[in-house]
Amino acid sequence: MNYPQPIKELIGCLKKLPGIGEKTAERLALSVLEMDKDVAMLFSKSIVDVKEKITKCSKCNNLAIGDLCEICKDDSRNKKVMCIIEEPKSVAMFEKMGTFNGIYYVLGGLISPLDGINPEDLNIDKLVKRIEEEKIEEIIVAVKPSIEGETTTLYLQKKLEGLPVTISKIARGLPIGADIDYVDPLTLEMALEDRIKITKS
Repeated sequence: MNYPQPIKELIGCLKKLPGIGEKTAERLALSVLEMDKDVAMLFSKSIVDVKEKITKCSKCNNLAIGDLCEICKDDSRNKKVMCIIEEPKSVAMFEKMGTFNGIYYVLGGLISPLDGINPEDLNIDKLVKRIEEEKIEEIIVAVKPSIEGETTTLYLQKKLEGLPVTISKIARGLPIGADIDYVDPLTLEMALEDRIKITKS
């Protein structure tokens, strides 16, 4: 169908979102057309607010309003335990669990020379300086189990050598209910390496 230009433009904008194809963008655009005007205006304002008001925390690179994120401003957090993660959305996942009370550092990616991402692109020197200045005692590396994730973890270990800090990484392995026949070799290897003893020797 040959839609009026404003609808075509909205469809084009929606298609720029990840995972949104032509049909889904068309359906969403027509849904917006059916929205109550107040809801549509709120929708529009929310998009503008996200672009204009959201910044990166100057300490940990998490999403923030202003200089520091809510976690870095929270004095009740354990400031001696830091979880290093890849993206801000991982912070949200950890916070939903409600079991981690430390602080975070968001790398903003993983070391991947093939993709042009080198250690300096992740500002790892800033991370090391923060660990030294704030006398962090424990580092938990929580990045995805991939070649890039392992490369980044090994690089961090090397950079932190000699500092009085304990370094660990989250356990990786087979998800509950997984069929071993369909598990990729890297996941299976990590499950074997991170195996848990169930009987004493």
